Amino acid sequence: MEAVLGQVEQLPALLAVSRSPLVRDWDPVTLDRALEWARYFQHLHDRFLARPQLREALGRRLRRSQPYPPLGFPALGRCPQLLGLALLENRALPPAACRRLLRSLLQPPGTGIGPEPRGLELLARRKAAARLLALPQLQADAQLLAEAEVRAEAELLLRRLREERQEGGEAAGQRRWLGRALEQLPQPRALAVVAAALALLPPAADSDGDGSSPDGHPASAAGDGCTAGLLLSWLLDNQERFSAFCLCLPGSRLAFLAGHYSQLSTSYLDLLTCWGSHLHYDPLQGRWVKSGLDKAEVSWEELKERFSRLCQGSAPLEEQTRAALKLLRTRDGDFRVRGLSVWTDLLMEIGY
Repeated sequence: MEAVLGQVEQLPALLAVSRSPLVRDWDPVTLDRALEWARYFQHLHDRFLARPQLREALGRRLRRSQPYPPLGFPALGRCPQLLGLALLENRALPPAACRRLLRSLLQPPGTGIGPEPRGLELLARRKAAARLLALPQLQADAQLLAEAEVRAEAELLLRRLREERQEGGEAAGQRRWLGRALEQLPQPRALAVVAAALALLPPAADSDGDGSSPDGHPASAAGDGCTAGLLLSWLLDNQERFSAFCLCLPGSRLAFLAGHYSQLSTSYLDLLTCWGSHLHYDPLQGRWVKSGLDKAEVSWEELKERFSRLCQGSAPLEEQTRAALKLLRTRDGDFRVRGLSVWTDLLMEIGY
């Protein structure tokens, strides 16, 4: 134990160095070593969190070094983020080490495993994102950055929902918490986070699943099913919100989600049907055009692309989509000539 206490006593020195000009000599290997130490300190925090006497001993050893700002036992759990934030603020860090740091913060190892992420972790990721955008040579990574940040927020959302469930919170209370949390984000951001969260859940989370998770734990699968249900309820209970969700996501992503969640696939097909019904055939142009200027409607080209994506999905999703289109064609008079029914033309374009 004395060896561990001696190691913990080095944490203030590590953080002090990270804020000093000494980092100008750091290469990616040195940076990795520092991050490994930070993760080791975080591991000690998780290991001794439930042992009050050892926790107090570690806290006393940290306070004995009299760092500024003062550190206590909780600092061990936040060490990777404290180190990352300090290095992000230090312009002496060489470009190669800085790039390694940015990728470490945006794509941390063992994503989804470990202690509950704190606000400091999200802050570190966002500051890393801002720093990444500020580096001209890394502009090509903008898409990676955006996806990583949304994924990080989705992971935070899922873990908080799981914590709410484990604490025995009722479904109504969880729905209220989810609504309040998502309302704090701009709508496009909230919709992207919900999409990422649904994509992160295992397929068995759908109500049509077999009730077991990939790791063979039925309880875990049931919990993920409840989480998916909360997200889908928030999304589908408001038609305007769901329409905005579908408009802001590409057809490929929606087809992926529809293949995993039958509730979503049914609502998505209903929405596409609504959009398609607002198209009319212009004989002068020889194509389907919008019947109005409503921004919630899609063009013929986009409607065709979205239906095509659904037909390229799983076999059940393809069958569901094809059956829906054939039923719509029948309701329109079952025409087999172009220009009379948008559903006939869609089936012809898709190849049915």
